[in-house]
Amino acid sequence: MAATTAQPTGTTPRRHIAVIPCRWGASRFPGKPLALLGDKPLLWHVHQRCLEAKRLDGAVVATDDERIEVACRQLGIEYIRTGEHLTGTDRVAEVAERLQAEAYINVQGDEPFISPTAIDAISEALEHLPSGTLAVNAYSELVDVGSVLDYNVVKVVVAAQGEALMFSRQPIPYPKGDRPKYLRQLGLYGFTGPALQRFRQLRQGPLERAEGVEMLRFVEHGHAVQMIPVLDDGVAVDTPDDLARAANILAQQAGGLITGGR
Repeated sequence: MAATTAQPTGTTPRRHIAVIPCRWGASRFPGKPLALLGDKPLLWHVHQRCLEAKRLDGAVVATDDERIEVACRQLGIEYIRTGEHLTGTDRVAEVAERLQAEAYINVQGDEPFISPTAIDAISEALEHLPSGTLAVNAYSELVDVGSVLDYNVVKVVVAAQGEALMFSRQPIPYPKGDRPKYLRQLGLYGFTGPALQRFRQLRQGPLERAEGVEMLRFVEHGHAVQMIPVLDDGVAVDTPDDLARAANILAQQAGGLITGGR
C-alpha cells in the first residue's frame, strides 16, 4: 500500500527547510512534475536530492494542483496545497506564512540532478548574509556553447563582491572582445521569511516580465541577490527533449544507456 502524507503544520519550528514549488501548467511541458524519469516522477528525484542534503530539516512540495497533491501522498512526500501564484518564489512565500522555519531553500522542481552539496552551500550562505542582502542564489560556469545560446538556460552576470548584476536568457555579457566567462543561474535560492514577504510585496518589473526570471524582481527594486558558486552541471528539465537527456544521464549513472534526447 502506498504511503500517505498529510500536509505539515507550522507548530514546530524548523531551522532550514527545502520547498519545491510545482505546478501542472508549464507552457513548454504541461504535467512536467509527474513526468516519469526512470520509474519515478520528476518531483520525486528533486525531493530525494533535498533529503540527501545534510543541513536541512526536511523538504516539502508546494503545489496548487490536485494531481500533484495525490502523487505526493502516494509517494510519502510532505506537501502544502497553495493558491495560484505568478512564480515559484511567490509560492514559497505562501509556505513561509504557514510553516515556521529560520530559512527556506527554494529548489525548483525541474532540477532532478541538483547537487545536495549545492543545497547545503545555499543553506550555509544564509547564515552569513551581507547586510542588505535578501536572497542567495547558486550559479555554475557554462562551458557548452549550445547552453550559452539556449534561452531555456538563464545566464547571470556577477559583480566583484558576488551580487547579481543581471539575469537574462540571452548570452550575457556580449562578447565584443575576448570571449567572456558565461555563468548559469541554477534553480536554487535561499531566503529568510521576511525576505520572502518582501518579495511578495514587490510588483513585477518590466525586466522580470520580459525575461521570466523571478530574481529580477529583487534586482529591479534595488535589493541585493548574493550569488554562490557551486560545482553543478545538472540538467534542468524544461522540455520533453530535456527529459530524454535526463533519462540518458540517469541510465549512465545506473550503468546503462538510453538513446535519444539531445
